[in-house]
Amino acid sequence: MSIFRVRISALLAACVVAAGLAGWANFTTGKAPSASTGGAQAAARSVTVYAAASLKSPFTEIASEFEAANPGTKVTLNFAGSSTLVSQITQGAPADVFASADSRNMAELSAAGLIDGTPINFATNVLTIAVPSTDPASLSSFTDLAKPGIRVVICEPQVPCGSATEKVQKATGTTLKPVSEESSVTDVLGKITSGEADAGLVYVTDVKTAGDKVKGISFSESNQAVNTYPIATVGSSKNTELANAFIGVVTGSEGKKVLGDAGFGAP
Repeated sequence: MSIFRVRISALLAACVVAAGLAGWANFTTGKAPSASTGGAQAAARSVTVYAAASLKSPFTEIASEFEAANPGTKVTLNFAGSSTLVSQITQGAPADVFASADSRNMAELSAAGLIDGTPINFATNVLTIAVPSTDPASLSSFTDLAKPGIRVVICEPQVPCGSATEKVQKATGTTLKPVSEESSVTDVLGKITSGEADAGLVYVTDVKTAGDKVKGISFSESNQAVNTYPIATVGSSKNTELANAFIGVVTGSEGKKVLGDAGFGAP
């Protein structure tokens, strides 16, 4: 039996005892609730996850496995820069789970009283230089990005990948002059793959996901800006049991394997 089913069944069985809802009993057996169970219980069979853009590949896989192991369950995924997601949740967006690419944005929601419980760190990531597969600028180090004529793209400062970029600049004494600053790491990668930039700073996981579309150039100073990824249930969630079940999968052995295969490090 899949660990996804075991973990979710255990969590939701506890919800059945606590809430005494027949609809939840149907969920744990993988059966869709009847029409008589009403809209409230039908809504409880779905979970909306707001996650950092760099998590798109592994979270899409985890969500698919989560749904397959529990027929009738729907996971809705919303990916964007962590700071953008914080703004959306602060403005009342109906998120059940928030997974950030850094601790700072999670702390902002926690301080605002918008997070339920204590966030769990589940992964780490570091920056790398992404260049077109042919590397026309012949770059080999972080300081090369400051050379005249090099079109560099980075993330905005408030975005985790942008904050990490600032830390590396300080650590190396290098000042970059980017041609653009993007709201998410995937937008930076898009500038590289489209030929609009000679290089960009993205996560190692993004380069791995892009395959042969780009080439990654590692640099030792990246360890000066390791990003830790936390995940938590949003305080306004009406589907906390299912949200906690999804988080349990992300932080469990199956989630760790998917994240590891995508290039993420352990927290």
